Amino acid sequence: MEELVAVILGGGAGERLFPLTRERSKPAVPLAGKYRLIDIPVSNCINSAVWRMYVLTMFQSASLNSHLANSYRFDAFSRGFVQVLAAEQRRGHFGWFQGTADAVRQSWHHISDSPSTHVLILSGDHLYRMDYREFLRAHVAAGAEATIAVKPVTRGEAPELGLLKVDASGRVVSFVEKPSTDEALDAMAVDTRAFGLSEEEAAARPFLASMGIYIFSTPILEERLAAHPDHTDFGKHVIPAMIAEHHVQAYCFDNYWADIGTVRSFFEANLDLTRPLPRFNIFDPVRPIYTNTRFLPGAKINSASVENAILCEGSIVDRATVRDSILGVRTRVQPGATIQDCYVMGADFFEPAEALRDGRTPVGIGEGSYLRGAIVDKNARIGRGVQLVNRDGLTRWDDPEGRIYVREGIMVIPKNAVLPDGFVF
Repeated sequence: MEELVAVILGGGAGERLFPLTRERSKPAVPLAGKYRLIDIPVSNCINSAVWRMYVLTMFQSASLNSHLANSYRFDAFSRGFVQVLAAEQRRGHFGWFQGTADAVRQSWHHISDSPSTHVLILSGDHLYRMDYREFLRAHVAAGAEATIAVKPVTRGEAPELGLLKVDASGRVVSFVEKPSTDEALDAMAVDTRAFGLSEEEAAARPFLASMGIYIFSTPILEERLAAHPDHTDFGKHVIPAMIAEHHVQAYCFDNYWADIGTVRSFFEANLDLTRPLPRFNIFDPVRPIYTNTRFLPGAKINSASVENAILCEGSIVDRATVRDSILGVRTRVQPGATIQDCYVMGADFFEPAEALRDGRTPVGIGEGSYLRGAIVDKNARIGRGVQLVNRDGLTRWDDPEGRIYVREGIMVIPKNAVLPDGFVF
């Protein structure tokens, strides 16, 4: 769609996903063993015929740049591209991005190089599948100047989200970011039957939450960003201010959507993919998820027990047990190991045997080790007889040596970490 240009917000330092963001930007965090978070919005764009994409990032973008360059190469007869725009110092401006809207404002001189009638604003840390053509059609049909994708949510979910109230036509009349009182929450309740929910579903989910996905008419967005330099965030500033002065419409999306910006939500969204009927279908043949083509061999299973698991290409499981877990590309699991409820991201390389002659711990999961409830980042070396079970039930902890972190009860072994033989946690 030539009339639409997409802007994917890479977020800030990704502190809520630390230590997964210790050495990479948030959009570059591996997902489902073989993808990256950035692949979700990029794939949605490609499947929606939105060919021009800018990815705005500010922190540690080398890994992201490499992934995008290796994964998305449009042919010579296409004007499509995926381009990273990092925060840059320019004459007259020397600051970092101050928020989502400020990131778009500072990058506007690049974004406007691709003429468009509409700008699609996306987040880089959500898991969902959406056809943006339907989103644009609804925006145009309503005669709106901005349209917000919304999702019906329960009362328990609502206080952590931005809520919108709409009139009978779906036009947004008020917006509240994370209402803190029962009175403020009650005031935002709407009849969600108007968006196709049954009476029972509407009673259970009477609130409309912003998904952080927007379509703006290009001239309107340019005007708002230029006229209000103090408006640095879309959810906090731009959208609330526009409601009183412009036509802002709601677009209801009631399929699977997960904000995976925290370690717990990231862990749960990944492990849900291993269930017999996961809420998000990564096997969709019509709207696939695209990523880097690695030309790796298929997973190799040697007398192993595997149940409800995803084993990505290049992985080797030798006489081990894997249950309710994901093993990423090039994961090596040694004999006698047990992996339960874990996401093991794998490795960036196959380690040759001669590289271990000095007695180093090999990349992968060592012989006889037991892991339960952990995320093991790329290239980690888990020794023999290691026990990772969070035996003290910690919810948050930082290892002084940086070998293991606990976030929301989830153990995270960071990239390139080494756990020696017999390590117990």
